[in-house]
Amino acid sequence: MKVSLICTVKNEAEALPRLLTSLAAQTRAPDEIIIVDGGSTDATLEILREYAHTMPLQIISAPGANISQGRNIAIRAAHGEIICATDAGVRLDPNWVAELVAPFQAQKPPGVSSANTVHSSSVDVVSGFFVPDPHSVFETALAATTLPMLRDIVPEKFLPSSRSVAFRKAAWEYVGGYPEWLDYCEDLIFDFALRRAGFRFVFAPRARVYFRPRPNLRAFFRQYYHYARGDGKADLWLLRHLIRYTTYGIALPLTLALLFSGFWLLGIGILTVGFFGMFFTPYRRLLPTLRDFSWRDRARALAWVPIIRITGDVAKMLGYPVGVVWRWKHRKGAR
Repeated sequence: MKVSLICTVKNEAEALPRLLTSLAAQTRAPDEIIIVDGGSTDATLEILREYAHTMPLQIISAPGANISQGRNIAIRAAHGEIICATDAGVRLDPNWVAELVAPFQAQKPPGVSSANTVHSSSVDVVSGFFVPDPHSVFETALAATTLPMLRDIVPEKFLPSSRSVAFRKAAWEYVGGYPEWLDYCEDLIFDFALRRAGFRFVFAPRARVYFRPRPNLRAFFRQYYHYARGDGKADLWLLRHLIRYTTYGIALPLTLALLFSGFWLLGIGILTVGFFGMFFTPYRRLLPTLRDFSWRDRARALAWVPIIRITGDVAKMLGYPVGVVWRWKHRKGAR
């Protein structure tokens, strides 16, 4: 079974050596590595060419390609039956490829009926996991606030990130690849297409990649703005976004009005319930990670959680309508 590893990069000179070094240390090396560069202006290409002397690395230059386009370009060039996908800003566990590939062993590829419906008793998609690798107090708090822990995962419902996933190339071909019209949330749309087609997913929790969260609040805001804009473009999670607008636009002002109108006990009660609902899970994740921190850094991490959560919500509320407007214009133009 031939395995191809694919990745897209753009201006990743700082993070790329971590990925490539971890690739070289895999206990089950991929048969080929294909990396598409989207037009880097830093030392990314030089680093790739240096590593190409020591591993089966093919570099494809595609200036202007977005992530979806880059992944599709890489997969079209791949010769493997199994595609492993990851991102530039990660470090792979030494057993990552082995754990992703293991469920495919001794399996037969899916068949497609004449009715254009997939009939699959085999494994088609293997969902790996991703673990934060924070380098600061802020990054530790950010990881706890925004990222699930392994115990939070329901394997049957888990939708893999393309920083840690493997799938049959035939499945990718069947659903038409990654959506090239979408620049963010593209892996979710790809996941949904695979599920609708009837392909079988399995969860491989030991297929781990380690990635560094955004280093500051500004970078985090930009990331979540783009994520929400992608949601709007792809018409994803409408109810979640409506709940967020309702919470900040209606529920919070009404609660504050209760406080200033003399109904302070009711107002405090509502705020307490709201605070518990918003921050219980982040603090539950965060507290066990603070054991080796100083008391000062523990306090800083705890204080960052509400700031991060509210900042992320604001970024989403600003980004989502931008994506919705894009979708409306796109549909109008299509007519």
